[in-house]
Amino acid sequence: MTPEILARIAAAGAERDLSDLARQAVGATTSSSSSTERIAAARRLRQMANEIVDLVVLAEALAGTPWEEITTALNRRDPGTVEGEYAGDVADWQALTDGDMTAIDADAEALDSWYARHREDHDPDSRTPVADLMNRL
Repeated sequence: MTPEILARIAAAGAERDLSDLARQAVGATTSSSSSTERIAAARRLRQMANEIVDLVVLAEALAGTPWEEITTALNRRDPGTVEGEYAGDVADWQALTDGDMTAIDADAEALDSWYARHREDHDPDSRTPVADLMNRL
């Protein structure tokens, strides 16, 4: 496994968690929670979405996507600044050992199982998107 694939799997896990939390928020629409609780829940969704963006950027950087392209996709102006913001994380992920990365297999299986349970007809057709990603090696 490569750090890029590991980052893509981490992003998929974060996307699953965001989906679950968003579904719970919909279910709590009629709850008697306070305005403070509702705002805090919405802020948590936003924080999770920002974490997903960071993981996707990390995966793209690890895949060798040029910083100019990443910067444009982020609607930012300075590739040097964007690269600097992610440099530490990219270096950390590039330094992962094979042992660090093999523990992800169980997470991949759980993500595929989650996707199979929640997949709807309009979703991408892959039945095992994470296993398919891991098989790209």
